[in-house]
Amino acid sequence: MCARNSIYTNPKPCKHLADYKLRHGFNTYDSIRNCLKTTPNRRTRVAKHTTKIPRCSFCDRYQGRLYFCLMCSSLWCPTHILLHTQSEKGHEVAIDMDRSELYCCLCCDQVYDPDFDKIVLCNQVKDLPGGSKSKTNRFEASGERSSKRKRLDSGIGLDLKKSKLLVSMRDRRAKSCYPLGLRGLNNLGSTCFMNSVLQALLHAPPLRNYFLNDRHNSVQCRKRSGEKLCLLCDIDAISSAMFSGDRTPYTPAHFLYSWWQHSSNLASYEEQDAHEFFISVLDGIHEKESKIRNSGKDDGNCQCIAHRAFSGLLRSDVTCISCGFTSTTYDPCVDISLNMDTSNLSSSNANKPIKPDEKTSASTLSGCLNLFTRAERLGSDQKLHCQNCQELRDSSKQLSIRRLPLVLCLHIKRVEHSLVRKISRKINQYMQFPFSLDMTPYLSSSIVRSKFGNRIFTFEYDNSNSSAAYEIFAVIAHSGMLESGHYVTYLRLKNQWYKCDDAWISEVDEGIVRASQCYMLFYVQKLLYNKANEDSSFVRISPSRDPFESTAGCS
Repeated sequence: MCARNSIYTNPKPCKHLADYKLRHGFNTYDSIRNCLKTTPNRRTRVAKHTTKIPRCSFCDRYQGRLYFCLMCSSLWCPTHILLHTQSEKGHEVAIDMDRSELYCCLCCDQVYDPDFDKIVLCNQVKDLPGGSKSKTNRFEASGERSSKRKRLDSGIGLDLKKSKLLVSMRDRRAKSCYPLGLRGLNNLGSTCFMNSVLQALLHAPPLRNYFLNDRHNSVQCRKRSGEKLCLLCDIDAISSAMFSGDRTPYTPAHFLYSWWQHSSNLASYEEQDAHEFFISVLDGIHEKESKIRNSGKDDGNCQCIAHRAFSGLLRSDVTCISCGFTSTTYDPCVDISLNMDTSNLSSSNANKPIKPDEKTSASTLSGCLNLFTRAERLGSDQKLHCQNCQELRDSSKQLSIRRLPLVLCLHIKRVEHSLVRKISRKINQYMQFPFSLDMTPYLSSSIVRSKFGNRIFTFEYDNSNSSAAYEIFAVIAHSGMLESGHYVTYLRLKNQWYKCDDAWISEVDEGIVRASQCYMLFYVQKLLYNKANEDSSFVRISPSRDPFESTAGCS
């Protein structure tokens, strides 16, 4: 690690893992060393039990993810692992059997521990040529645990010959058939919300081109501002690392630290909301570029990359019920939050997951957009002071989109609040969404024409309909409960879908994407999407800088 970046370190483990290690040391780690097995698909798994099919100790479930308790060696499904932890004191830490990753049952997420990673990595190294396994296992050691290759220099006792072999394997993986830019992001402890948003942002064509074409020069930024921490510089470093061709998972520790400085109220290892994080990052980019441009004014025409890519304009019409007078206002936005359209669902099915192939009416994106742009009557406590009537009147409000952004982010509200019970719950129902989206029906020009006809002057309300055609390129999905869960991102590159699940990248069918519980949908204008697919085979990176320049500790 460079001296100038000594302030950057890997995040400390969660307090529950720290307490566990303080009480029990490494005894349990050593005991499971022989239980780590490398599968034919190059993934290290825990094979503790001799039974062919491991099952949950509570419900006898065997499908899906299972967790192995480090204290009592029992197996638990995601539903009952928390129940086990709450009933047995000191049983907070488990191992994800499928991934060989530590899992904190109270934090409800993977946690990072370098000591545990050394054991897993050493288990893979013994399978290399010259080890105890045959040459047929040469490629088995280069699979899902590739995120640990960056720690070869951390003193785990590997000889030089095996270290060089690991490097050659990494170079071979870099020549895989996956498109350039697909690279996993290591989970730093309940940071799946961050990883999922970063994957979507870095593959948004405007932002991708901005950073890879060196539009934000980190060297010049440091000279100009003198600041050691810069959110834009860290995004620039991640972008260069993602598109470097290296397939080993990247650790965005520097970015996390910079984001914590920008959003100190969210600086913790607790799970955060992906949408709030998205807004926070765009706000950080805007603030930094405003300082660089010495422009603190907010005139609605900001030229920072965040607003040039995501900024749109909403129109709000409030109409007096008595005389028809309409008051119109315009508000900028970087995303559109949509309520779930549950009008076609019965109350008993409103919170029940509905698979796309079931013969049941489901919520649709078009229904959510229609609900967003539909006129609604305001309550008695929201009466409008009508300029025509000169008194408070009942009124109706209707939203529409005055100007569309280059990148359209649609946030699906999946939280339902009950004023009677004073509780909140997650809406788990699936929503149907198209890969190609026409936003013309939701533009102000279309809404006003349907309301008033062609009597309105065309030049005042017209939008360029040629830019209303969008193609989807990213979906952020959330699984689990409201209090705890997991975020993943699905990326669409050259019409093929890829699942980004923290450090793991896998190719998936579009049916998997459609069946996901989408939380954020990212669309880009069709012309930009087609252009991005044409240019994705070659990305220009400035030769004047090291792609990993500000990535200390992640070599």
